[in-house]
Amino acid sequence: MVESSVVTPPIRLLAADIDGTLLNPEFQISEIDLAALRRAHREGIEVILVTGRRHKFALPIAKLLGFDLWLISSNGAITRSLAGETFHRDMLPAETCRKLCGTMREFRGNTVLTFDVESKGAVVLEHMRELNESIQRWLEKNLQYIDFVIPLENSLTTDPVQAMFCGRIGRMHRAPGVIAARGLENEITVLRTEYPARDLSIVDVLNQGCSKGHALERWANYRGIPREQVMAIGDNYNDIEMLAYAGAPFIMGNASEELRGRGWPVTLANDQNGVAAAIDQVLGTRVGV
Repeated sequence: MVESSVVTPPIRLLAADIDGTLLNPEFQISEIDLAALRRAHREGIEVILVTGRRHKFALPIAKLLGFDLWLISSNGAITRSLAGETFHRDMLPAETCRKLCGTMREFRGNTVLTFDVESKGAVVLEHMRELNESIQRWLEKNLQYIDFVIPLENSLTTDPVQAMFCGRIGRMHRAPGVIAARGLENEITVLRTEYPARDLSIVDVLNQGCSKGHALERWANYRGIPREQVMAIGDNYNDIEMLAYAGAPFIMGNASEELRGRGWPVTLANDQNGVAAAIDQVLGTRVGV
């Protein structure tokens, strides 16, 4: 006799990046991707968004999903719920950031500091003249949170979330080497994100050991979920640690050739509902026994 049964989902935690992954080139979530995430949620899988965005800037995207969830923001520095409950914060020590700012004087016009407040002063910089158009537009839309401080070090009255160096890809490729020459590698983590179509690169400097992967591992351990039951979907260099940790990693089809060549399963691009395609690949099978 043949009996059909519903199989327990092979994953219990689904971590999805936002920009370049969940958002399509029009900076929207497709209805197909939304439906897939809602299906995962209905099947008892916890969905968590893992992003380089600040928590406040990720909230409008998270709320579109239509169910309660947690966010890992600022590349792993903050883990916080939609309601504002904080699980973990991993701040960059102010003194370390002060040394970093001194080292990166040639990139002073590309430097942005972020702080864990939801008011003016959440984003601090000296001026916007050297930031390229993509970042300038983002900053101009969020002027209510921006404070201009000269010199930048005067804003370091408390530990920041991170320092960011934003600019054109060619210029930003030089930044990690300058940071490394200062000998701060035992105090910081350096992550990069690149968007070639916009000639935009962001080099994020966080506390030592801070990354999307470490934050996801911390959350999975808290939930009692083994890595084998963790799925992660990402598209960029700042997703590497998260994808390396997950038992079921998927790299987006729009990721760079370098990242797609790392051996992870490749899903469709973000303009082809790649998130849904990955979820369907994992959850789509029903077994007949």
